[in-house]
Amino acid sequence: MAEQTTPAVTNPCGAPGGGGENGASGGMQGITGMLLPLAIFVLVFYFFIIRPQRKRQKQHDTLLSGISRGDQVITIGGFFGTVREVRDDTFQIEIADGVKVRVLKSAVQTKRVSQPAVEEKKD
Repeated sequence: MAEQTTPAVTNPCGAPGGGGENGASGGMQGITGMLLPLAIFVLVFYFFIIRPQRKRQKQHDTLLSGISRGDQVITIGGFFGTVREVRDDTFQIEIADGVKVRVLKSAVQTKRVSQPAVEEKKD
């Protein structure tokens, strides 16, 4: 009897081989090659945008919780005023003699620190 031979399997590139292990590992390298830049992008995004924003928000929350009656504050609109009343989510601020406004706590940008008067030295 005549022996039957099986034809050699070639891949689309023309190289012999059936795409066994080499084909599977080539696909994994492709996925890894795509995921590595994406992971680096996510890390850079986290460290340069998300983390600093969380830090600023935490500092602002601490600032707002430390404001009490009589403190001088500056709103995000640029108004200077003195806190007259503190509620759960708002402040009542006096911005001029007899002019009181109610603003959200989130509208307060910073607490104004009074600077001590500097005495001039006389020679």
